[in-house]
Amino acid sequence: MATKQTGERKLQILQTIAEMLEQPKGEKITTAALAGRLQLSEAALYRHFPSKMMMYQGLIDFIEQTVFGLINKIATEEQDGLRQVEGILALLLGFSQKNRGMTRVLIGDALVNEDERLQLRINQFLDRVEATLKQSLRIASTQGRLAADADIGAHANLLLCYVVGRWQQFGKSGYKRLPMEQWPQQWAILGIGFAN
Repeated sequence: MATKQTGERKLQILQTIAEMLEQPKGEKITTAALAGRLQLSEAALYRHFPSKMMMYQGLIDFIEQTVFGLINKIATEEQDGLRQVEGILALLLGFSQKNRGMTRVLIGDALVNEDERLQLRINQFLDRVEATLKQSLRIASTQGRLAADADIGAHANLLLCYVVGRWQQFGKSGYKRLPMEQWPQQWAILGIGFAN
């Protein structure tokens, strides 16, 4: 029973951090402010997470599990490589749009002045996304959907930069410039580069 309550409290702490990150002003989250919001003592927070860094690690774990769980589902259900790419990009944009606080973690805003290992972890996450895009592009290439001399690495990097740029625009606009805004039109433009 105590383990269930501990797990629920940890989840509540992470959800509260994510909610606090949703504020457009982007103020630094302190353990004192977090504890006040939860009506707990700071000591109680540290019973669930040994450090603030571990709280952010929990958010990054959530992002990774959610995003890669959905990417794996796309890869399993969709055989067409370009449709996989389209689905992955739409997923990344939609995840950001639905999880504003997580967007601040993804673009590094929430990690400024925090342990540098957190930013390294986000960089690794982005590297994994890029590798996944490369894999889908390789599939598209074997299906004849890309030019034989297409530079798959350059394509994958361009697509990742597009997504990160949309995330940045969303966060820096105070969540006014939605990542999914004009997505069908932009995919049509991005997709032109893939036509064989």
